[in-house]
Amino acid sequence: MSRWRAPSPKSTAIITEEGHRTLKAELDHLWRTLRPEVVRALSAAAAEGDRSENAEYIYRKKQLGEIDRRVRYLTKRLTELKIAPPQPTDTGAVFFGARFDVEDEDGDVHTYRIVGPDETDAAKGWISIDSPLARSALKKRVDDEFETELPGGRKRFVVTRVSYGAVR
Repeated sequence: MSRWRAPSPKSTAIITEEGHRTLKAELDHLWRTLRPEVVRALSAAAAEGDRSENAEYIYRKKQLGEIDRRVRYLTKRLTELKIAPPQPTDTGAVFFGARFDVEDEDGDVHTYRIVGPDETDAAKGWISIDSPLARSALKKRVDDEFETELPGGRKRFVVTRVSYGAVR
């Protein structure tokens, strides 16, 4: 049995302006604030002597590696990302950046916002442009019905509202 896995498909390189600012702020925080603190703590732990049995040294070294890995990822990803305009020319249809309400078969209303893969947040209802629901909802208008395959099975939805701009 092989451990080889097919590479995951590349995520869409698009992001909202606020998402781009958030990623840049995270990179700045990691590089200017957090990393120097960890380097100082690592140096202090290294000065304590035997590194092979020094839990603080081992922990800080691992923490520094995680920070550096995230910094490399963010640096590379921020150069690849394209900032989407705040709203499309046709604001009556669901496109990237849209906030939209859908009613499911049971009559429950759900609110979603289509964002880039780097800024998804289930608690806020922000779904990736690469998700099955977002792909199915694209170009739909109020009162349009669509079906999509979700992890829980096939579901049917009706778009009840589409908006762009500031959070309500």
